[in-house]
Parts: sequence; structure tokens; C-alpha cells
Amino acid sequence: MGMKKEFEMRQAKDYIVFPLDVSSSDEAKSYVELLADHVGLFKVGQELFIRSGPDIVRFINSAGTAGVFLDLKLHDIPATVARAMDSIAGLNVYFATVHCGETPAMLEAAVKGSRGDVRILGVTVLTSVSARDIEIAGYRSEFYEDLSALVLKRARMARDAGCAGVVCSGLEAPAIKDRIGDDFTTVTPGIRPSWAEGKKDDQRRVTTPAQAVNNGSDYLVIGRPIRAKGKAGSTARAASNSAAARSSSP
Repeated sequence: MGMKKEFEMRQAKDYIVFPLDVSSSDEAKSYVELLADHVGLFKVGQELFIRSGPDIVRFINSAGTAGVFLDLKLHDIPATVARAMDSIAGLNVYFATVHCGETPAMLEAAVKGSRGDVRILGVTVLTSVSARDIEIAGYRSEFYEDLSALVLKRARMARDAGCAGVVCSGLEAPAIKDRIGDDFTTVTPGIRPSWAEGKKDDQRRVTTPAQAVNNGSDYLVIGRPIRAKGKAGSTARAASNSAAARSSSP
């Protein structure tokens, strides 16, 4: 069953997605062994998957209760995306990503290729992208003057194509939940706990764990702050507890 991670009664750790953005399979495995009981999902991106292939997915699935978020951000002609997702569907992953891109047909192909064995997330606008970037790329003023309008447009496209949810910033999650529905999953990268505020990196649209959950984010991708603290297990617990405390408050 590809849907092995049904978070019906969510624990604090289940909010946290730890990205395995590391340079080797051995390093990735060390983080999996360290954090398997402290996070809900491990995100496997393009760099690690190209280096390690399906073996790293199998390793994560054998290491504990944490699931796999395969973040390959597929973006190709619909037939190619469908075939790629058909292969992913056999790997026992919880989430897989596809760019919302230019056409709903690509999203529809991803959903069809998944065969219902993996939840498809549409990537709306990368959290490293600013309004100025969208302007330079040639989009209409309505989108770069209000970046959330572009995110919402793409989120609707993903929903209509049958996707389970989208990847978006915590700043845009409230509008998605309000206008598309609470059952449409929002996964939020660019999470910076309070102890990491002020540190510069390539993420621009950022929120803290508590802010993101309060805004409606269902999963929080937290990588650099956890690694930077040097005590990954305790830091992951602190971040998840912060998120859970805010979600349970009135």
C-alpha cells in the first residue's frame, strides 16, 4: 500500500518534514536513523534521488514510522509525467510533487499515473521566488503585484486536476484553506523557527512553525534550522511542539 501514513491522530512530530538535502547516501541515512522517531516525513529531493535512487526510499520505509515525500517536481509533457508517476507509485511514498506549470493536463497526467497510490502535490510558486522575479519572467502585473494571486490560481488548477494539495508558503496557506477548502493539503517550506530568524539564505517567503500552522499549513518542511543547531533530535522536537501548541490553542 502506498498510503501507509494515514495521520488520523496527529502527533506533534507528524507536522514536520525533514528534507534530506545532503550530498551523499551515507549522510542521508545517518539523518534518517537519527530522526526517524522525531519527524513525520523525510523529503527526498532531486539531488539525493539522482545519487541514491529508489534504494534511499526503501531505506527510509524500513527505518521506522516516518514516511517519504518524494520531491522531484516533475515538469514535462503529460505522457512523460504519467509514466514517471506510474513508476513512483510503486515505491511506497506518501507525497510526490509535480510543477503546476503551464497546463492542467500535466497535473491530470500525474494524478492518473499515481493510480491512487501516492498523493500528488502541485508546486505553486517556489518559496525562493519573489514578486520581482515574477515580473522579470514576464507575468501580468496582477500576479507580480500580488504573488498570492498566482499561487491561488495554481492551487485551484491543482485541485481541479485531482491533486491532494499544493506546496506553498505559510503566507499563502490561509487563502488556500479559505477559498479551496480545509481538506486540500498545504505543505510549507521556508519554515524558520524563532531561533533561526535573521539568518540569510535563499528562502524569501518564510514563517515560523507556529505561524505556519496557525495559517493552515498541514506539513512544515524544516531542514537547515534543525541541522544548524547540532542537536537534530531535540531541535526537531522543539519545532514540532511549537507547531502543535499553536494548532491546539483557541
